[in-house]
Amino acid sequence: MEEREKGGEKMLPLNIAIVGRPNVGKSTIFNRLAGERISIVQDLPGVTRDRVYAKGQWLGRQLRLIDTGGIEFNNQPFVEQIRMQAEIAVEEADVIIMMASVTEGVTETDEMIAHLLQRAKKLVLLAVNKVDHPDLQAEIYDFYRLGLGDPYPISGAHGLGLGDLLEEIYRRFPLEDEGKEEEEVISFALIGRPNVGKSSLVNAMLGENRVIVSNVPGTTRDAIDTYFTYEDTQFRIIDTAGIRKKVK
Repeated sequence: MEEREKGGEKMLPLNIAIVGRPNVGKSTIFNRLAGERISIVQDLPGVTRDRVYAKGQWLGRQLRLIDTGGIEFNNQPFVEQIRMQAEIAVEEADVIIMMASVTEGVTETDEMIAHLLQRAKKLVLLAVNKVDHPDLQAEIYDFYRLGLGDPYPISGAHGLGLGDLLEEIYRRFPLEDEGKEEEEVISFALIGRPNVGKSSLVNAMLGENRVIVSNVPGTTRDAIDTYFTYEDTQFRIIDTAGIRKKVK
């Protein structure tokens, strides 16, 4: 992966990881910031599992967005792997957006996640989602007890409040000259039926546990983009969900 350089050389976009417990709207915000539907969005917990990357832009500034699966602390399937993927995203990020839901209030899981993020020693901004009506604004004050500073009320459904959140990120990370245009990236996709080892092949090529691997068919749900450099050439691997034969 390329590194930031000064003096007009190319710099990586600002890395922003979006984390939180299941079903607080992480993928909705991720898709809004990316400007397209990349992560699967459903009103069900646990839809996103792996890290999902996308490029975004706001006010002319390049962003590299990282969506993560919902963090939990129980014995449900894939919980440990999802949490590990989220921890990797936190390590890669310049800024971490922790998301919570105003409709459910502060939960014990929110408190545990906030505690983990405080130990990361990085900029963490708390976004309280689903503030879809002005009457809900007063409810966000309870989120101060998470110890992450001012909570930012947002509405993923309506796109409200994201400007204030991004302005604070830009204030903390002033824009530098991003220099050259991005170089061409060679993209290729891995496709096939479920459970034939597509994600295992991605992990073997990269030498890391980039995607969750399981014997359970359908573990990969989103198309997972991963960038890497080989012999000074940028590549993008797209790991896809298994293709299933339609049942008539």
